[in-house]
Amino acid sequence: MRLRTKSCCFPSLPKLLPVLLSLVLLSACGGGERPDDSLRIGVALYSQDDTFISALAQDLAQLAQEEEGRIGQKITLLISDSRHNQTTQMDQVDRFLARGCDVLCVNMVDRTGAAVIVDKAEAEGVPVIFFNRQPVDEDIQRWEKTFYVGAGAQESGTLEGQLAADAWNADPDRWDRNGDGLMQYVMLEGEPGHQDALLRTEYTVKAITDSGIEVERLARDTANWNRAQAAARTALWAEEFGDQIEVILSNNDDMALGAIDALSGTGRPLEDWPLIVGIDATVPAMEAVAAGQLYATVLNDSRGQAQAMLNLALALHAGEDPAQAVELEDGHYVWLPYAKVTRENLDSFRK
Repeated sequence: MRLRTKSCCFPSLPKLLPVLLSLVLLSACGGGERPDDSLRIGVALYSQDDTFISALAQDLAQLAQEEEGRIGQKITLLISDSRHNQTTQMDQVDRFLARGCDVLCVNMVDRTGAAVIVDKAEAEGVPVIFFNRQPVDEDIQRWEKTFYVGAGAQESGTLEGQLAADAWNADPDRWDRNGDGLMQYVMLEGEPGHQDALLRTEYTVKAITDSGIEVERLARDTANWNRAQAAARTALWAEEFGDQIEVILSNNDDMALGAIDALSGTGRPLEDWPLIVGIDATVPAMEAVAAGQLYATVLNDSRGQAQAMLNLALALHAGEDPAQAVELEDGHYVWLPYAKVTRENLDSFRK
């Protein structure tokens, strides 16, 4: 028995899912006969360029393949890449519904557009699971078969700030380069207005100051979760501030890796780099932790989120109580915990 994975506008999916390949372009919009006993899940990603989202899609496909073999039922994933375009995502949702998907899993481009998707899904009687990018609660509560799977951004910011504070307090001579007792930092932020970017920024700094450390922000700027944009921002800051930058805080790992790219280009020895902390614990980020370039990161559990989405989809398709499949909060939310990742505990997370 084989998991069927179909992709729309997802040209790099084969390298992401090397063990699962049976790829057909959904964008061709051909009908195709539906296996009578299959569970069809439409998965709309906001952008496959996001390393964390790509990892989550890979986890979902692998888990679905394992579950398919266990329960003896075909599970077909139709995966689309919205390429940061909400209109494109709406069209993809329409195609999922037209192709008879049993469940929708949507990683919103624009969280304010969720109500339209909920209404479309409700009209067809198709449950919808939003993930990673949280719509407003009013939209989640709009229909009883609407759910959200993710992790609390406030917690991730708090853990990132604690990691930075712990490192600073453990070795102030190394990190407080000018000896003034202030943490001079720059902040790489996700896209403007995104709730995760706002909360991670706020609570990272709050956790540092709550630990008793005084801070001075040298600069902050958006890099839209993007490694290349973060590299460009950091390169400019490196020219402007030089070794005044003692700490680089990043709303996600891709941007932290961009900062590492920029610092690598300066030729500065690693021991003279600022303290860098990220969020997500992606595979490239954990490699950077192992190399000593990234001090630490915060695990955003992609596999746990994928498992919760799959468990929800299976329960909903079978007409079972979703609360028996996952731990629901307020009847609609599944929250996964974060965890600190450092060189000391890295091996357990890499496994």
